[in-house]
Amino acid sequence: MQTLWAPWRMEYILSEKEKECIFCLALSDKGNLALYKGALSMVMMNKYPYINGHLLVAPKRHIAGLDDLTSEETGDLLRTVKDAIEILKKVMKPDGFNVGLNLGVVAGAGVEQHLHFHIVPRWHGDTNAMTVFAEVRVIPEHLEATYRNLKPHFEALQGAG
Repeated sequence: MQTLWAPWRMEYILSEKEKECIFCLALSDKGNLALYKGALSMVMMNKYPYINGHLLVAPKRHIAGLDDLTSEETGDLLRTVKDAIEILKKVMKPDGFNVGLNLGVVAGAGVEQHLHFHIVPRWHGDTNAMTVFAEVRVIPEHLEATYRNLKPHFEALQGAG
């Protein structure tokens, strides 16, 4: 039997879980995974990604549902999703994307009270037997390295907006 070491998971296992909204924290000075803070929307990295480059795009306003968005927020949110996908295409060169919302706990929403899109880049062959047989994900790049690679592109977006 072979052993897969994932020492970075110990931080999550032992840590006290966030009681505050992760998106509201990302908008504050406490948020170190925020890539972009626009007028109405924000982009942050998923701290526990499905794969490298897994981003979360949310309205800045703390709201739970699509019906709570104003028309201006809806347009800004979708433009931000589009911009984030373009940056991921440029930096990470994925073959495709999964983009979606989980509305409600029964739909898989981990943060039900703050609406957010998941943007998950995908590559041919990015799933393997580890996930199927061992329920383990192998993520090839450290979260901090992905952040350093993406951050300058979102800073440029911030300067353009």
